Amino acid sequence: MAQGHKTRFLRHAATLLAGAVGALALGASAQAAYPEKPVHIVVGFSAGGTTDVIARIMAKELTQELGQSFVVENKPGAGSNIATDYVRRAAPDGYTLLFVAVTSAINQTLYKNVSFDLTKDFAPVALGAKVPNVLVVNSEVPVKSVQELVDYAKANPGKLAFASSGSGTSIHMAGELFKQRTGLDVLHVPYKGSAPAVTDLIGGQVQYMFDNMPSAWPHVMGGKLKALAVTTAKRSPTAPDLPTMQEAGFDNFDVSSWFGLIAPAGTPQEVIDKLNAVIVKAQDNPDVQKAFAGLGAVGEKTTPAEFGVFIKSEVENWAPVVKASGAQVD
Repeated sequence: MAQGHKTRFLRHAATLLAGAVGALALGASAQAAYPEKPVHIVVGFSAGGTTDVIARIMAKELTQELGQSFVVENKPGAGSNIATDYVRRAAPDGYTLLFVAVTSAINQTLYKNVSFDLTKDFAPVALGAKVPNVLVVNSEVPVKSVQELVDYAKANPGKLAFASSGSGTSIHMAGELFKQRTGLDVLHVPYKGSAPAVTDLIGGQVQYMFDNMPSAWPHVMGGKLKALAVTTAKRSPTAPDLPTMQEAGFDNFDVSSWFGLIAPAGTPQEVIDKLNAVIVKAQDNPDVQKAFAGLGAVGEKTTPAEFGVFIKSEVENWAPVVKASGAQVD
C-alpha cells in the first residue's frame, strides 16, 4: 500500500473507530440518564382496584427515586388483555410498562385467541407484591376448618355452591383447584366482581368462596363470614392465626393474586435493572410496607430473571386448572 493511501486508510479507520466509540458512549449515556421523560405504567383494570392501588404505590416510589413522573394509565377491558397487547406493541425503550397481575397468566389459556405470549413478548422487571386469597364460608355453614368443609360438602353432594368474582378470575381458579383436588360435587356461581359475590355469600345464596383478603377480611372481622385458611404458602401478617391451605392438608396449594412490572421484549437490560433496583428498595420502605399491609399484601423481592421464572411457572401451573374447569373466552 502506498504511503499516502496508507495514511488516508488509517485516518478513515480512526474516524470510524471514534464514531463507534462515540455512539457506544452516547447509548450508554442515554441509558444511564433514563428516564429523561415521563414513564407510563399501564394497568389493565379500572382505577381503585387492587392492581391499580399497588401500581400507584410503586409509581410513587419510582417517581421519587428516579426524578421523573411515572404515570399510571388505566386501560381496562377483556380481562386486562387490551392493556397487555397495548404494551406488547409499544417501543421497547422503558417508557411504556405494564403492571401485570396473575390474571394475565390465566388468560394465556382462558382466551382462545390471545394476541400475546406473556413469556416471550415481555421482559420481566420485578414482582411487586402478593395478596393472599382467603377461603371464607357463610357464618351459618356448620364448619370450622377446611377438612370440615370438605366433609360437609361430600355429605351434601350437589347442594353447595361457591362464588367467584367472575369466570376465569384467580378467585374462580382457586375454587376450581380446590374442587379438583377434593373431587367435590359443588356448583360454581360467577358474579361481576367480588362485592356482589360477598353480598350473596353473607346472605347464604352461596356457601363459600376464595376471595382476595382485602375484600373479605372486613366481613370476617365483623362476624359476617368465617375464614378457614389462606391460600399462600406462608401465613398472612394480616391474619397470623389463620392456617394456610398447605397446613390444612393440601400440599402444594399455593395461590395468590400477584402483581409486578414487565416491559416490552427488547427493553435495554440497563433500564430493566434500574427499575428493578428501585422496586426492590421500595419494599424496605416502612411507608410502602404499611400501605401493603392495609391491602393484606406482602412485598416479595425478585431479580428480573427470578420474576421471569415465576411468570412462566404461573402460566404453566394454571393451564391445566383452566382446561379442567371448562372455562373459556373467545
